[in-house]
Amino acid sequence: MNKLQIEVDTWIKTYGIRYYSELTNLGILMEEVGELARYITRIYGDQSFKINEDALNAKAKISDELADILFVTLCLSNQMNINIEEVFKRKMELRTIRDKERHLNNPKLNS
Repeated sequence: MNKLQIEVDTWIKTYGIRYYSELTNLGILMEEVGELARYITRIYGDQSFKINEDALNAKAKISDELADILFVTLCLSNQMNINIEEVFKRKMELRTIRDKERHLNNPKLNS
């Protein structure tokens, strides 16, 4: 992840001129999550595609939206001086401690 944060920072400073404000990037993140939700609800949910939507390329679009979400998340991490790799590792450790038995003992997941 650190390499990705550096790559994003280099790209922003080379091609993007500067970072958008944190609030603007939050809005962009919400847009990208909404686009991801639209594709997932149409492929895996009960909604159908609109006539002008590209159903054939929808799964590839999911990949693109996930990449867009990661990019903006890394932008926000850089802007707020958050080492996302470090934080992610810590959260995984906490999640493992908290949920070590929880999901294994959940009958809803084991059926």
